[in-house]
Amino acid sequence: MAGNGDMIIQRDKDRMDAMGRKDVAALKNMICKGLIYTHSSARMDTKDTLLGAMESGSTVYNSVVPSEVVAQDLGEVVVLTGKAAISVTSGGKPNSFNVRFTDVWQNQGGTWRMVTWQSTRLAD
Repeated sequence: MAGNGDMIIQRDKDRMDAMGRKDVAALKNMICKGLIYTHSSARMDTKDTLLGAMESGSTVYNSVVPSEVVAQDLGEVVVLTGKAAISVTSGGKPNSFNVRFTDVWQNQGGTWRMVTWQSTRLAD
């Protein structure tokens, strides 16, 4: 299973692009049903609450742009670390900031899905 790193870096970029396009349908297959998503504010979401906020419009990702992404390929799991520039409107308030993140993807029956996200806001 070695050699998954570059594929998962691209899959995660595709996920971030889907967030910026508000493509919840694409995200449903990319994200594990047991997702733990920890925002840079320390707020936590599940798959249902993250996608529900996007569907309702209470959270609107305008863009999520990764950089400096490195993969650790562990076979059936790939751990990504990197930075991302995020532009989001939450509760009607626009906000743009940069984060450092750790993102974990797992091969689930032949489909790679994101199982966890943890980010820390970087100083402006």
